[in-house]
Amino acid sequence: MISRLRYTFREMWASLSRNLTLTAAAVITSTISLLLFGLTLLIQQAFSNQLSTWSGGVEMIVYLDHGSNQDQIDLVYGELTRQTTVIESVEYCDEACTYAEAQTLFAGDPSALKLLTPEIIPSSFKVKPVDKDSSEVLASLTESFASLPNVFDVRTPEQAVKVLGELQGFFGVRTLVIAVGLLFASALLIWNTIRTAMFARRREIEVMKLVGATNWFIRLPFMLEGLLQGIVGGVLGSLGLLYLNDDWTSGVQSFSGDAGLAGFVVTDSYPLWVCFWMVLLGGFVGAVGSATAASRFLDV
Repeated sequence: MISRLRYTFREMWASLSRNLTLTAAAVITSTISLLLFGLTLLIQQAFSNQLSTWSGGVEMIVYLDHGSNQDQIDLVYGELTRQTTVIESVEYCDEACTYAEAQTLFAGDPSALKLLTPEIIPSSFKVKPVDKDSSEVLASLTESFASLPNVFDVRTPEQAVKVLGELQGFFGVRTLVIAVGLLFASALLIWNTIRTAMFARRREIEVMKLVGATNWFIRLPFMLEGLLQGIVGGVLGSLGLLYLNDDWTSGVQSFSGDAGLAGFVVTDSYPLWVCFWMVLLGGFVGAVGSATAASRFLDV
């Protein structure tokens, strides 16, 4: 058993070393395609973070003073729910909820996070309008809601959210299509690499068949070669993704707080999960490409 494993890995390495140019091309293509795939996921998550405050059709947020008691909260809730012609629903977000959202929204602005401590964070009401027409009426009521007791701020998304939503769809679809196309190209390159390796060793394969080697015994080194190419591409792409994400996060933190990009970063464990799926996807693409070629060109 050990001798067979040793043989398999030795033959895999020999095949890789004989086709360095094709191997390098396949790994580079896999790296670029998987990096673009990972960046697509991070971009979508960054947009989601930036838009998290206004998710679910929320068009207005009414912030209450920190420490407002239940009677004061009920008073504001009653005034909001009284506007039944323009307001569909009102959701209360307590101070702990608001603080958790701030961790995402201001992830790229450490100075703002230091100021938004649990001791001063406000609670809020998230207001969803009945329809698009009522959104304009709701915006016109901003001043009247702001004058309610214990209300210190009322915010509406205006045009910014619409633009961000459109950009999310624009970049998401296009980068994903490019990434899928490059993944297909990397699978073809791996397929071609394995085909070339099998043709280069066709005499050896004929001899192995004559002495009784099974098809799986012959295929396995070539399949492992493609699997390794895909995994290496995934690992290199993951390293590039983590570097670019860290560089972007540092850049955003240096922007002015008025730039509105504080939430346009991904700072939690999400990038690591993306890297995991990149390596897994790279291994899958490599395995499929090599297995197809090894099966198709075994009779050389």
